[in-house]
Amino acid sequence: MKVKPIPEGFHTLTTTLVVRDAVSAIEFYKKAFGARVRGIFYGPDGKTIFHAELEIGDSILMLMDEFPDMNAFSPQSPGGGASAGIFMYVPDVDAVFKKAVSNGATVTMPLMDAFWGDRAGGIVDPFGHRWSLATHIKDLSREEIDKGAKAAFAKTS
Repeated sequence: MKVKPIPEGFHTLTTTLVVRDAVSAIEFYKKAFGARVRGIFYGPDGKTIFHAELEIGDSILMLMDEFPDMNAFSPQSPGGGASAGIFMYVPDVDAVFKKAVSNGATVTMPLMDAFWGDRAGGIVDPFGHRWSLATHIKDLSREEIDKGAKAAFAKTS
């Protein structure tokens, strides 16, 4: 069976937020907007949320705790920072990534086959907005993603 370039449940654009306290933010979105948690992935410390997916209505909201080492700050940080980014699934991430960079985007994360089943990379557009670009290449179970995350974080720690 062919893997869909945009995974089931996602739209072409998905908002991702950087927050100071992801656990509290998730609780707020659950209470305020009826969000349902689709999944949470923790960083190497096992406490910091590296990536969370919430479902609100027919859309997905991604969020993460601040990661100063990745230049990801919430608006609550001194000096602020990009509080939101855009996650975009496309049929051919290599072509779109190359086109963005050739038109002035700065690479923040080189393209890679990521542990969660996407070929993905990150850029900042010329106006300072963070974009994550991806093509879904592999359907994985939650257990396979968790195992891949542990291996990936072990390499960066």
